[in-house]
Amino acid sequence: MSQTPDSSSARKPAAGAPLRDRAKSSRRRAREFALQGLYEWQINPRDAAGIDAHIREQDEFAKCDRAHYDALLHGCIDQKLQLDAALLKFLDRPVEELSPVEHAVLWIGAYELTHCLDVPYKVAINEAVELAKSFGGTDGHKYVNGVLDHLAPGLRPDEVKAARPAKK
Repeated sequence: MSQTPDSSSARKPAAGAPLRDRAKSSRRRAREFALQGLYEWQINPRDAAGIDAHIREQDEFAKCDRAHYDALLHGCIDQKLQLDAALLKFLDRPVEELSPVEHAVLWIGAYELTHCLDVPYKVAINEAVELAKSFGGTDGHKYVNGVLDHLAPGLRPDEVKAARPAKK
């Protein structure tokens, strides 16, 4: 399949454009919208349906993977206690002391590792790290990476074992 010079440059951001301006996948958008909803739910707890309706009104919502967004937003809210219990083993503080953004990102990562087996574990972790970089505190992405990297072997032992080199 040959490419014309214009076809390859159409996918690249303009020279000097920030990385965040690159075209986002529908799954990445779903994660971002779910993160916004989970943040809102933590800050102002109310009916998830109301938060969902508010998020669906946002610009560009139509470009997200709606099924993945629904699974993340509603799944994380419904399974908050189970996700927190799984994460707690690898946290250095109580969940109540996590920033709302990092808490929501950790829920999304843990939910994907647990329930979205079509998403490779490395992708689930990387996407959570990218969310934390975009929306979280300065070094929050490092914390998210460490927690999810420790959580993954317990949730996906065969996949993690196959991906990591054997220890000598």
